[in-house]
Amino acid sequence: MTLDYNPRPSMGERINGLVDTALISERDAEVPRDYLGASRLGVSCERALQFEFAQAPKDEGSDFSGQVLRIFEIGHRLEDLAIRWLPAAGIDLATQKNDGGQFGFSVAGGRIRGHVDGIVMGAPAALGLRTPALWECKTMNAKNWRACVKDGVAISKPVYAAQIAIYQAYMEPVVPGISEAPALFTAINKDTAELYHELVPFNAALAQRMSDRAVRILQATDAGELLPRVAQSRDFFECRFCSYADRCWRQNK
Repeated sequence: MTLDYNPRPSMGERINGLVDTALISERDAEVPRDYLGASRLGVSCERALQFEFAQAPKDEGSDFSGQVLRIFEIGHRLEDLAIRWLPAAGIDLATQKNDGGQFGFSVAGGRIRGHVDGIVMGAPAALGLRTPALWECKTMNAKNWRACVKDGVAISKPVYAAQIAIYQAYMEPVVPGISEAPALFTAINKDTAELYHELVPFNAALAQRMSDRAVRILQATDAGELLPRVAQSRDFFECRFCSYADRCWRQNK
């Protein structure tokens, strides 16, 4: 004889469940993007970006859990702290326009857009920063943060490097001279609160490749054509974590 015993969830587990349910409901109520986000253009698979832009339904069970949404929100709050810390150090950091809106750009009839974290307008002379300069801030776990410190953002986080390059290019009409000054990239270690800062010179070739990629995605989507996958096998590590893997590999091409 066996007993089927299912203990009632603890109070803490019930609270966590309610928190996660609330966060998931907030996420589900958000209006989906109707544009290609410039921050995503460095993702290696153009077909995945195409599915994302076209708002194709994600694979069942691939949406972020409540816990992951909590991690994302903690990252946003840490970026808010960096917006306080840098001015406290004497850096003139603009994160909003005069009308209160976020700095950004919109091209291709609004189908390609981006919003930047901030613009360094001035800094203590001892820092030797050229301005105006793009400021981008990211939060990372300790492992990724250490890799960024060791190898630099271009090698350790190519998606971020692509984001920086295309922001510098497309923000030039909005903030003249921003592509001439190296961007200031700030990475926050979420585990230790350590800060890493790196100057990233404008990579015009990378910005052009990302711009060409964006146009290619728009044109292929408009024509109903699927762009190539990043891999030849579904076992490829990026495919294993893709929200569109089932949809993608059901295709015969």
